[in-house]
Amino acid sequence: MDKIFASPEHATADIPDGATIAIAGFGVAHRFANSLILAVRDKGVKQLTLVCNSLGDPGATRGQILAENKQLKKLIAAFSVRPGTPTASEAQIAAGELEVELVPQGILVERCRAGGGGIPAFYSPTSVGTDLVKGREIREFNGKPHVLEYAIRVDYALLRGYRGDRLGNVQFRGGSQNFNPSFAKAARCAIVEVDEIVEPGVIPPELIDLPGIFVARVVKTTQVTDGKAWRRPERRPSDKPRLYNDKPALTRAGIAKRAAALVKEGTYVNLGVGIPTMVSNHLQGRDVILHAENGVLGYGRMVSEEHEIDPDIYNAAGQFVALTPGASFFDSVTSFEMARGGWIDTVILGAYEVDEAANVANWSTADAKRGGIGGAMDLLSGKGQLIIVMEHTDSKGRPKLRKQCTYPLTGKGCVSYVVTDLALLRWDGKQFILDEVAPGFTPEEVIALTEMQITAAPNVKTME
Repeated sequence: MDKIFASPEHATADIPDGATIAIAGFGVAHRFANSLILAVRDKGVKQLTLVCNSLGDPGATRGQILAENKQLKKLIAAFSVRPGTPTASEAQIAAGELEVELVPQGILVERCRAGGGGIPAFYSPTSVGTDLVKGREIREFNGKPHVLEYAIRVDYALLRGYRGDRLGNVQFRGGSQNFNPSFAKAARCAIVEVDEIVEPGVIPPELIDLPGIFVARVVKTTQVTDGKAWRRPERRPSDKPRLYNDKPALTRAGIAKRAAALVKEGTYVNLGVGIPTMVSNHLQGRDVILHAENGVLGYGRMVSEEHEIDPDIYNAAGQFVALTPGASFFDSVTSFEMARGGWIDTVILGAYEVDEAANVANWSTADAKRGGIGGAMDLLSGKGQLIIVMEHTDSKGRPKLRKQCTYPLTGKGCVSYVVTDLALLRWDGKQFILDEVAPGFTPEEVIALTEMQITAAPNVKTME
């Protein structure tokens, strides 16, 4: 049995027009099958259905280059567009040329895992109460509503591994398993490009992350990229505060520091993208274990020095991080089992809006077909407390603490705390209580800058 192919072009030669293709990889630049993606682009096949987490930025060697080449007809993904990043795919979606099915990240991998495991459908608590379930079948189990999800099968999966052998066994490195195992199992033909091809037996059995039975073809990568070169620029320096009433509020780093103080000892915590990622820098020495949905349990501070960066160790925002003793790696299926199964104690997320009923909206800036769900809905379907961190108003001065959310909901009645650059709000089961205000501000000023109805605590403190 020999599954080695001579080149990416040979490995993808039989992909026809109209095929359904899954592309693994995480974030903006982490472990994508660049060689295989370029081979598919150059082959010029059309009318493809693409299953992926997201398409990526303009020119990125990901699904976006297939959109730019007008090869796609449908997208099944957790992110269809990202705010502030015009792309060919966004233009095609807006023009009705590219069909979109948005799927929460954890449900995306679970549907693929189910497809590969011969399970045609299953019920999940994720996305209940949101626009995604309109017209869908809902059933109650143990008094809780669940939505029916159908398995995903694909024709081909384009994957990226660390080492592979001629039997198709694949080893991944660090936190780079992500979607690879579930996408491989959902595929009729899984094609894996690897950094190194070795003889059977070289990879110890306990280090084989994807057994060869799930892999049809292995090819050596021809597009070597510098995994350390990627950096996500800050949209605004974390130490530069906004002004309200001509006075400085907390910085973004200050928001993260205050949220970190709410985290209890001896807990597992998930940090979302944006301000939440900075919370990790304020948990050093604490009895807290951080979880990242890309497949890491036990990471710490963000790192930027060249000698500290490992290209396969990153958080859910794709930022390079340090590991803590006892850290472990796993795939996205296992990661979201931890979330939906209630194993995560605290989730810290950013948001567009929070309203008076403790609802949160954090995924769409336009409509239910143009946005980025990511893993938030899966994280909120667990049992942990939810801390929202965000600035008090948006970049145009519009309220983010609303009477009722104007954006599509991510979760209903699930917010425990809100930390903004002006206030700490606590949900008491009926309303939000203003417990603290930023230095230099009064409770009356904060209430005046807040659309939702909030009640000041008897003794409002100053945020540290």
